Amino acid sequence: MSTSNKTLVVKGLASSYGAIKALRGVDLKVVGGSVVSVVGRNGAGKSTLLNTLCGVVKADAGEVHFGDLDLSGQTAQKVTKSGVALVPEGRKIIAPLTVKENLHLSDAAKRKSDRDMEAWVFELFPRLKERTKQYAGSLSGGEQQMLAIGRALMTHPELLVLDEPSMGLAPLVVDKVYESLISINNTGISILLVEQDANLASSVADYMYVVQQGEVAAKGTPDDLAKNDFIASGYFS
Repeated sequence: MSTSNKTLVVKGLASSYGAIKALRGVDLKVVGGSVVSVVGRNGAGKSTLLNTLCGVVKADAGEVHFGDLDLSGQTAQKVTKSGVALVPEGRKIIAPLTVKENLHLSDAAKRKSDRDMEAWVFELFPRLKERTKQYAGSLSGGEQQMLAIGRALMTHPELLVLDEPSMGLAPLVVDKVYESLISINNTGISILLVEQDANLASSVADYMYVVQQGEVAAKGTPDDLAKNDFIASGYFS
């Protein structure tokens, strides 16, 4: 397991899809070892923010630093190798491959102490251990989400970035996924989490950002935001 005191610092991040400006100069920080949540309505720019800082979407402007590493404009592969692992919206597991094959897809998983990490993934998600030879496409939605998180952990990340991990899952499964995130963070791995449900996101967050129309509309601790009448009524009701 990787732990880190590295801080993620995002400054002035902007990106667009054609003429549509999806991000408009976002500043964000994830202090090493903390959990930071980004909340906002559908289309606010949350997923674009994660995809841009992780190198999936090209930035128009801005800087991304992780500790002393400059990740600005780097490819997704280089960002992953730097210790930042993205669990994308929709999971994007490889359906025709088995659970075990999905876990061992990355170069990092093949190169490092993958047996120890695999054992930890199976400890976090016992269902996956029971289904190691099962094709990933035959798993339930919750099991696929667990597999997506496990696959990201196999790269030995110092920062785990998750895009809507609760989407489409039953409440009991959401509880299990969030319990695993707490366990992951307790090892020292930082977490950056996007959710539409501010109440859910605030249950694990040390600090939160509210994004509206590609900009940071508010930020603060969960308690701070819950005391802001405008934010509370719009997102915590």
